[in-house]
Amino acid sequence: MDFFSYRDHTLMCEEVPVREIAKQAGTPVYIYSAKTATEHVARIQEAFAPIDPLICFSMKANSNHTLLTRLLAQGVGCDVVSGGELFRALKAGCSPDKIVFAGVSKTDGEIETALKTGILMFNVESIAELENIDKIAGELGTPGRVALRLNPDVDPETHRYITTGKLENKFGIDMKVAAAVLDDWHFKNVSFVGFHLHIGSQITQTKPYAESITKTLALIEHARNKNHPVEYLNVGGGFGINYFGNEARTMPEYAEVIVPLLKDQGLKILFEPGRFIVGNAGILVTEALYIKESGAKRFVMCDAGMTDLMRPSLYQAYHKIWPVTSPIEFDSIADPEQDPRLVLTDVVGPICESGDFFAQDRRIPLVSRGDLLSVFSAGAYGFTMSSTYNSHPRPAEVLVEGSEWNVVRNRETYEDLIRDEVI
Repeated sequence: MDFFSYRDHTLMCEEVPVREIAKQAGTPVYIYSAKTATEHVARIQEAFAPIDPLICFSMKANSNHTLLTRLLAQGVGCDVVSGGELFRALKAGCSPDKIVFAGVSKTDGEIETALKTGILMFNVESIAELENIDKIAGELGTPGRVALRLNPDVDPETHRYITTGKLENKFGIDMKVAAAVLDDWHFKNVSFVGFHLHIGSQITQTKPYAESITKTLALIEHARNKNHPVEYLNVGGGFGINYFGNEARTMPEYAEVIVPLLKDQGLKILFEPGRFIVGNAGILVTEALYIKESGAKRFVMCDAGMTDLMRPSLYQAYHKIWPVTSPIEFDSIADPEQDPRLVLTDVVGPICESGDFFAQDRRIPLVSRGDLLSVFSAGAYGFTMSSTYNSHPRPAEVLVEGSEWNVVRNRETYEDLIRDEVI
């Protein structure tokens, strides 16, 4: 679900023509629909109302300050994985008691800041990290709260780069090890409050959630038998979205599996969705600069590239790409391979890497120099993964709310590229 649609052959974001934003803000530009993001939060809240979860938005998906304030207004908290994200969350007005700190390599400085801030809890990734948080908390005289992040060895059936719940992944603690830690709990400065699960990202099936939660419930019973009060279960995030069309389950379908497992467990439930909330709430708009024919190949060379949106190069991820203005409606295409109005095209960027592409061998309408293209489903892991490789300044970000739009992050300048260098 999103609020991007074509009217009279031109793409609209809510009530604003995308071409007008691009004309004034320039390209490349990220454009976010506030209504899409907030509606997705509401869908999670509605589907999981029987277990009343605390939704901690995964800031690694999109950490834009203004967009974050709109989500916080709906009562969500934040899942952070760095001191920088903690700083951003607090600046946006997130209450510390709604902040969960995850991440596999927390620095001493980050741990100290989080303890002094009074966050809800740390998601602990290893025994060594647990020992370090306990040590720092003791030195500060500031008790901490921890949840053990479990590695349940469950296959989330997603891309191997975004799988996090298999034993070969770097994330989490083996469940047998976690049980042993609870059997011999000797930490004096941190309180064990529960468990954390996050088995991967872009999970489009419900079975992995059922498997990981069922395994964890057995460990919760073990913990309670050892006189450990288990207050929280953080189920993580990973809910998939539709990049192709209808590959993901709906939120009620996820809830149908998860709610019965957790409803009567006496637990406070947390979720950490990111992509589900903002993935389809954003697009990347780029201008076609040159068209090149090379053998059987047709290349559309754009002003945006892998530095602006890394996912196609990193994961070979699919993003729908379509002209901002087009007489051909995407949804009218029955079979792209047979439609004579479409042309086999590689959509590429300006970066000096062969991996700099948004699409290869994709059939899209004929594109000419100066045309605008929209790369859809780019609201998650788009700008947050961007870089200035090849000294390309990062793009502007725009937030649309109804018929109004505002630049919520200025386009970087060449001066910004060297601002922090010592000359």
